[in-house]
Amino acid sequence: MMRDFTIVATASEVHVDEAKKAGWLGFLALVLGTILPFIAGVSVAYAFGYRDAVSLTTIGAGAVTYIVGPVTGAAIGASSDVMALSIATGVVKAIMVMVTTPMLARFMHLNNPQAAMVFGGLAGTVSGVSAGLAATDRRLVPYGALVATFHTGFGCLLGPSLLYLGMRALFP
Repeated sequence: MMRDFTIVATASEVHVDEAKKAGWLGFLALVLGTILPFIAGVSVAYAFGYRDAVSLTTIGAGAVTYIVGPVTGAAIGASSDVMALSIATGVVKAIMVMVTTPMLARFMHLNNPQAAMVFGGLAGTVSGVSAGLAATDRRLVPYGALVATFHTGFGCLLGPSLLYLGMRALFP
């Protein structure tokens, strides 16, 4: 969490007028950036043979961020090996975002604060977004990190509640 606090401290460089321009698009990116990785994580877990709602939810939450996975798993009673897999899932995602961001930045038009905030919302990994944007354009880091940071809290709220209830409904 100390790492997250230092990254959030970069928000002091954010110009409020620029942040307001992302508005609903930034919020939509946050929601999609939480739900889509969760679905992908659940799909991979299912493909590897996990069929119970607790394991699927925990691994899916790990795909949101590597912090959300074990928090969700601890709240819903997942085993330690499933929580470890959720952490590994989040770490792999963070590394993928770190490595691919500079390569795809031109294609994604990552050249302004609004684009960085939407990217941070969709990518959802604070460390991956921060490192990827630092390699792309250091001035965009605070904007991407600002929205990506919300994934931890948002995921920790949704994971053990709505997402878990949804998984229990699908996999009783």
